[in-house]
Parts: sequence; structure tokens; C-alpha cells
Amino acid sequence: MGSGQVTSSSVPFEFQGKHVTVAGLGVSGVPAAKVLHGLGARVTVVNDGADERARAQAAELEALGVTVRLGDGTASDSGSAAGLPEGTELIVTAPGWKPTKPLFTAAEQAGVPVWGDVELAWRLRGPDAPPWLAVTGTNGKTTTVRMLASILKAAGLRTAAVGNIGVSLLDTVTGDTEYDVLAVELSSYQLHWAPSLRAHSAVVLNLAPDHLDWHGSMEAYAADKGRVYEGNRVACVYNLADKATEDLVRAADVEDGCRAVGFTLGTPAPSQLGVVEGLLVDRAFVEDRQQNAQELAEVSDVDPPAPHNIANALAAAALARAFGVPAAAVRDGLRAFTPDAHRIAHVADVDSVAYVDDSKATNTHATEASLAAYESIVWIAGGLAKGATFDELVVGAAKRLRGAVLIGADRALIREALARHAPEVPVVDLDRTDTGAMLQAVQEARRLARPGDTVLLAPACASMDMFTNYNQRGDAFAQAVRELGA
Repeated sequence: MGSGQVTSSSVPFEFQGKHVTVAGLGVSGVPAAKVLHGLGARVTVVNDGADERARAQAAELEALGVTVRLGDGTASDSGSAAGLPEGTELIVTAPGWKPTKPLFTAAEQAGVPVWGDVELAWRLRGPDAPPWLAVTGTNGKTTTVRMLASILKAAGLRTAAVGNIGVSLLDTVTGDTEYDVLAVELSSYQLHWAPSLRAHSAVVLNLAPDHLDWHGSMEAYAADKGRVYEGNRVACVYNLADKATEDLVRAADVEDGCRAVGFTLGTPAPSQLGVVEGLLVDRAFVEDRQQNAQELAEVSDVDPPAPHNIANALAAAALARAFGVPAAAVRDGLRAFTPDAHRIAHVADVDSVAYVDDSKATNTHATEASLAAYESIVWIAGGLAKGATFDELVVGAAKRLRGAVLIGADRALIREALARHAPEVPVVDLDRTDTGAMLQAVQEARRLARPGDTVLLAPACASMDMFTNYNQRGDAFAQAVRELGA
């Protein structure tokens, strides 16, 4: 893996002297610019914004000899743009930049390739680079990739959870830490810009409409997710409950011998992982899978044991087993795993009512899974809908709802869906979008709840109308619950 310092003596030939434009600063652009500069490329960074953070990042790069253009309009979606910096031979883009940006239109016209930071990291791997076990999907990516890393570590393997989880793949690939295997979370944005990525094994956990403003259509979004299967060597793991994921496996061009492996919350058939009498079992990576199954763990080893989280655990187990991890390590890794905050986290019981924080449920697909985990719910929901509709969500959850408390800018959309499909459910509509509304929401939910119920914050919406992010929203909920019990 080298010394961690990329120098000209170890430069792949094609980067030396090449003029590379890096699109965007931030968590991916700055490392990309530094790595490319270290490879001997002539680097120009373009960035539409010129705020204080961007100016500080620009100064850091300029001190190294990197050219930075701030606020030149290259990132805008409309109007004239500065276009390609003269002589550009390659663009390395931040994952969030839309394919419709004028910069990319100009690149296509000029025949200039566009890579993301994941593509760059893939191409910079050394000859002894560790294989990648890749995880994508609309929901559950971070939990699954962290479960996977925990299982791999329990097997004694040197590993890390990297990628869209917030740990730079570029830093990992060019760093001096040696790994046996990497657990890699990939977003649809990252996959769009990573045409040559070829994982050891990969999973698409699920598919639901998301980021359609970026991709342009559900078909384009699914196709970008499906790129994770291209060239897989050992296993393409898919979700039996989501046929679209199996369709992506069928469409993928994989290496000879690569297998399709399904996971299900039901009893598994051969070449599947599933659940039998409270046990997670494997009928894919065993001898004589027509007749045999291997116990991996108990459902109670999964924290929390909500249905969608058991599915995450099965997906992680499938990737680990594809890499040859023994069954005992799956059990030990799941037991050692601690879920992130604000992901179906039990806050407290007050007067025999459970209060659960799933602020990370920022879209309807995640909220559907969250609501399915409890029998009788007082639902706290609302925020920025991002174009979502809520009828299907309410239809599926209506029988579980004791009541609903709505907050946020687009709460009327949820209120109207409840009126259409669950008119018997009492609804409290809080006409306020200040952060203090959460305390009132929790108090109203307490009034509606009965012993044995669950008060569930699963907003089905983004948080930025009222809060900085979903973390702050979840923290406000937890603090309000603590005040109830004080």
C-alpha cells in the first residue's frame, strides 16, 4: 500500500503532466486535488461558491501550487458558464455535481472523460490492493457497511468502513495502513461517476424513488445503483423483497462463476440467506446447499431487531460469507455492532410508553420500514417533503397508528394523506417550524399514547426547514423525552 505519500516516482504514467480539472472543493475535491498534484498532474480546481470555507480550502491548495477558480459559475445549472479550463484532459468531480452541469456538457463535446473520486481511488489502487465489498441502496447503506466491517474484524481481518460513510476512499487507497478487505459504502452519485469499478462482491439493499432531481428518472437512478454489480467476481447479493434489485443482478455483466445470492426475512431457499425460528441462516455459502443450512446468529444478536435491520444484517452476512468469513464471526460481529445515533434508537420508556428516535428516516421508504417495526404507534412526522407523496406510506401503516403529530413546512401533505386513508386516526397539526416545536410535539404524543404504545419520530422528510440536520432533530426529540421523565 506504500508510504501514504504519493510521489512522482510511483506515478502511473498517464497522470504525469496531465492537466486535470477538479470540480468542487469539499470533502472529496480537496483530497482529489492533493493526490493528483502529488502524482505530477497540473491541477485546476473550479468551484461555484466562494464562501469563507471555500476560500480557506483554496488558500491551502494554492500554497501547494494548485490553481483554484472560485465563483466562476461552472457549477451553475443554468446560464452561461466558464466552461472547461483550457487544456483540460480529465475531470475529477465531486459526487454531488449533476451530470447536466455545463462543465460536463463541454467535456462531452470535447471528448474529455469525467471521473468521480471513487473512480480515481479505484484506478490508483496498488498491485496488492485489498478487494472491495460494496454496499448501495436507497436506505440502510451505512448500517449495513458498518455491520459488515464489524463482522470482518471479528474474523480477524484488517478492514475499514469507507466511502460514502464519510471516510475518503482516496485517503484509504493512498494511505499507509494495510488492509485485507474494505467495506465500501457507495451512493448513486458516486456510482454514476465510477465506470470501471469492479467489486469482489456487492449488494443493492433496496430501491425506492430518491434523488430523482439529480438522476432525472427512476430508471436512471436504478441503473446507477446497478453499476455496483458490474464485474463482480464472487457474489451479487440482492433483496428477495425488492424485485428491482434482482432485476439489476440479471442485467449485470459479471465474471464467470459469480453467483446471485438472495436474502429474505423468510425461510431461505438454496443460494439464499434468511430467517428460521429466530435464527439467521445461510443456504448459499455451504456445502450441498440443497440439503444443508448454516446457523449464523440469533435474531436477538441484531441491534435493534427491527425487520429492516435484520435485512441489513443478512446483507452484511452475505457479503462477509462471500469473502469466506466463518459463521462464528458473523455472530460475534453482529453482537459487537453498535448502531449509529438517530437510527431507530430507543431513547426511554415513560409511563410504559417507548420513545424511539428514527430521525434518520428522511424519506418515505425508510419511514415505511420504521413504522413496520412496531404494533401501536404515535407517529411524529413532517419536515421538507422533497417532492415525496405519502398516500402509499399511510395506507401501509394505518392499522398501526394510534395517532399522529405533524410538524414542519410540508406537514399538510401528510395530514391530507392521513385524512384520505386513515380518517379515524387522531392528528395534531402543529403550526410552527421553530426548533422548540419538538418539545410540544413530544408532549402531544404523550397525550395520545397509551401504555404499550411506541412514540416514534420517523419524519419521512428532510429536516432543514427546522433543524441543521437530522442529527439535531433527533437530539431535540431525545431532549424533549428526557424532560418528560424528569
